[in-house]
Amino acid sequence: MNLSRRAFLNSCSAAGLSALWAAGDTKPNVVFILADDLGWRDTSLYGSKFLRTPNIDALARRGMMFTQAYAAAPLCSATRSSLMTGLYPARTGITGASGHLPDETFEATPLPRARPFQKAIGTNSASRLKLEYYTVAEAFKDAGYRTGHFGKWHLGREPYDPLHQGFDVDIPHWWGPSPPAYLAPWKLEHLTGAPGEHIEDRMAKEASQFIRENKDRPFFLNYWCFSVHGPWQAKPELVEKYRALAQPDNPQHNPVYAAMVESMDNAVGTLMRTLDETGLAKNTIVVFTSDNGGVDFADVGGVPVTSNSPLRAGKATLYEGGIREPAVVIWPGKIKAGSKTNAVISSVDYYPTLLEMTGVSPKQKVGFDGRSFVAALEGKPYERGPLFWHFPHYTPATGNTPCTAVRDGDWKLIRFWCEGQGQDDRLELYNLSTDMSEAHDVSAANPDKVRELAASMEQFLTRTKAVRPRRNPNYDPKAKADPPPAREH
Repeated sequence: MNLSRRAFLNSCSAAGLSALWAAGDTKPNVVFILADDLGWRDTSLYGSKFLRTPNIDALARRGMMFTQAYAAAPLCSATRSSLMTGLYPARTGITGASGHLPDETFEATPLPRARPFQKAIGTNSASRLKLEYYTVAEAFKDAGYRTGHFGKWHLGREPYDPLHQGFDVDIPHWWGPSPPAYLAPWKLEHLTGAPGEHIEDRMAKEASQFIRENKDRPFFLNYWCFSVHGPWQAKPELVEKYRALAQPDNPQHNPVYAAMVESMDNAVGTLMRTLDETGLAKNTIVVFTSDNGGVDFADVGGVPVTSNSPLRAGKATLYEGGIREPAVVIWPGKIKAGSKTNAVISSVDYYPTLLEMTGVSPKQKVGFDGRSFVAALEGKPYERGPLFWHFPHYTPATGNTPCTAVRDGDWKLIRFWCEGQGQDDRLELYNLSTDMSEAHDVSAANPDKVRELAASMEQFLTRTKAVRPRRNPNYDPKAKADPPPAREH
């Protein structure tokens, strides 16, 4: 009887699997930890003097810390689509935070109109990750891995949920942008808890159980934290702990947010202890990163949620504060422990990188916008080439207007659609090696670099068939904009 490798593995007993892997097929496990809305500066590892993350700091002592890692988008659903496919959001059509919307749409489409005070007509994001994509979970599942997803998804409810995108296990099987609450009762159909139980504690417990149940076969574990997305709620005792430590002159001093960060960090610690206790840490790749920048446009109790300083702006913008992320990769025996790199990487790069790290060959033809950065992990010379972002949306909370960006080397060009004189596009150029805060637009002094990067951006837009914003024929410069949303949440 001829069985596919996947069918054979699924038919094996635990004992049989132990013998199989012991015989020489010792593929490394993968644990991919994705924080939600955690900014580049929101850990003590990256220099925060208020937020404390000893377990994330410990990851860096085991592996490599990236100083210039990026999300492919400044919002969650879009970045998550890039992680699952290795493709830019401009190509998947998921360019916004849209995975919870009731309408099932699979392509980005031009909006029919804009408000009179808006210079551009933006884009409507797709709301579902198409099942036709061969996801990273499907690639690992077809290679004999047990696959599990824990936490936030935000790429569509059934039938576009994790169980239909390559995962064997999905807890809590929730499609929303955030948990209804962080402290039980959570009001989730597939998850109940004792009053006051923190959902991140529970997710870490469930993920640890998955590790123990699959210790005798390779596994791919997606731990996508709910933390630290709103609603901003935390354990009361931790809030009081950080209230006592808060210094108003520190840009980061919100005790609720700090408590949420600690709960997320504790979950990371739970997973790593489980890997150590099971003896699996020596054969497990661990990735930690975030999906977009920190929320700097809302308050909790009159205190800003966080600050991304020295980076400019935050979530839902294409300035550095919206897209530059913390990132640590552990690869036992391959990465120099405690190392640091300035290599520039994007979330589109993780899928091809993990395939190379594990030696998994995808069973279906798959093309990537991403590029493997194994050379960087091994300490070898690595040049990523240009990175791109397409965020064709107005975001009233942040003041963002539809924009596209490219980074190549130290140079970054942002194109704000229709925002210039006469509704022409406005271009801003920054040299990140000398101006990581993007305080000085040097486009006027570097016209050749502007033309070079603009041409590269145009090729990207054409190659990905991106839906472009267009001029609003009904723009009225005298029209008043809507008032900004309330900052208190």
